Amino acid sequence: MGGGEGSKVEAFLRWVAEMGVSDSPSPAGPSQHSSDSCLGQSLLLSDFPDVGGRGLAAARELRRGERVLRVPKEALLTSESVLKDENLAACVKRHPHLSSSQILTVCLLAEVGKGRTSHWYLYLTQLPQSYNTLANFSPNEIKSLQVVHFTFLVEDAVCISEKIVSKVHSDWEEAVILMQEMGIKPQLQTFRSWLWASGTVSTRTLHVPWDEAGCLCPVGDFFNYASPEDELSSENSVAESSSAVHMYVDGARNMEDIDFSYHRLADGGYEDNEVAYCFYARKRYEKGEQVLLCYGTYTNLELLEHYGFLLNENPNDKAFIWLDPDIYTSSSWPKDLLYIQQDGRPSFALHSTLRLWATPHNLRRAVGHRAYSGLQLSVENEVSGMKWLAKRCQHMLHQLPTTVAGDCSIMDTIDKMLKCTSWEDCMDLLSNEGELKELLPLPVNNPREGDKGFQLPGKLKRSLERFRLAVHWRLVYKRVLVDCISYCAQSVDMLSS
Repeated sequence: MGGGEGSKVEAFLRWVAEMGVSDSPSPAGPSQHSSDSCLGQSLLLSDFPDVGGRGLAAARELRRGERVLRVPKEALLTSESVLKDENLAACVKRHPHLSSSQILTVCLLAEVGKGRTSHWYLYLTQLPQSYNTLANFSPNEIKSLQVVHFTFLVEDAVCISEKIVSKVHSDWEEAVILMQEMGIKPQLQTFRSWLWASGTVSTRTLHVPWDEAGCLCPVGDFFNYASPEDELSSENSVAESSSAVHMYVDGARNMEDIDFSYHRLADGGYEDNEVAYCFYARKRYEKGEQVLLCYGTYTNLELLEHYGFLLNENPNDKAFIWLDPDIYTSSSWPKDLLYIQQDGRPSFALHSTLRLWATPHNLRRAVGHRAYSGLQLSVENEVSGMKWLAKRCQHMLHQLPTTVAGDCSIMDTIDKMLKCTSWEDCMDLLSNEGELKELLPLPVNNPREGDKGFQLPGKLKRSLERFRLAVHWRLVYKRVLVDCISYCAQSVDMLSS
């Protein structure tokens, strides 16, 4: 961390400490910190370059369930806190059609426009300058997700991404008049500024009970993501599968729709008795280990949509494939439960559906209860379903324009380009990757290589990062299909022996 950035962080940590933000394990009472920082007793600000970047590390050994951070309501940036300004509140009341997320996004831009006079100025200086959520993807970057039109009943990755981009643009168009009425600076009324502000709301808000848009929580948004525990995310039962809920509302991390009581509302929540947002250790942490926060249950595409990252091993990921219409109609399972799990196994509902589909029509009613209970109907039936699934996954892989090996090569090239020390080296790497060369927005003139060392132009670097995310997503998708083929082959071998 450079000297200038380091001094900004120090000023920020002093400011939040003065407002009572504290990582003291004491459940009540005044902060035990010096005025220099709100951290040091339970948490430390640290860098984890391979697993999330800037995050929070354990300052000592932490016990599961103990409180590690308290952020008073006064420090939270919410629509309610910004709209204490009666003039701004009057403007918002004239636009009841706007969503809570649109209002919070406008409020954030209003605070940015205040500059140093904003109560949250030191917090605002800590926010990222750009995001890699799907709303920021260009048409070419969306195209590089590759998976398109594999089913007409469950939307594909490209279609979903295009709708997300369209939605954020329409949200901006609806809010422009409000921003004008509020006197927000013209440069902050642009779509580019809206993308940044809505990205901040999407990636950093935490759930609060009084506003569906959530709140921006200084220090609390330093926590990086951990997927839910296996016992919460695995498909343990039919009821658990069919009652799964999304844990977000308009971009806020919604933690009230599911019972996480054994570790206090998925590691944290707003507590009325504390008048503060409180965070708890989700497990036992060793000193120096990164302390993580569970935002909720997300697939990789949902993580890209809301947070701008994905996981190589995500127990909640799903791979949908194209299914024949007669397969869909052979069971009563909802279409969004018919997928391949992250480990390559068909979901409970998909496996059940394939068993019924492989059964003659006149026998389905008689064996339906067994199939819906997850029972094998016969060896011949099981082999038929597994062979069909493996063949369909193989067909899907052949339809996609690149292979697993090709995607690995592209990701390796992007990683090397991001570390390049000269423009010539960057171009040499690019010449070997046709897809990248075709889609990247290259500058007209070669960047100058000054005394401080070569750096990629910011626009090119951000595009490379988004391309890498797209390629990473489709690579994980393909690996799920490959693993499914292996699983099916092993199942057939076992059944045939």
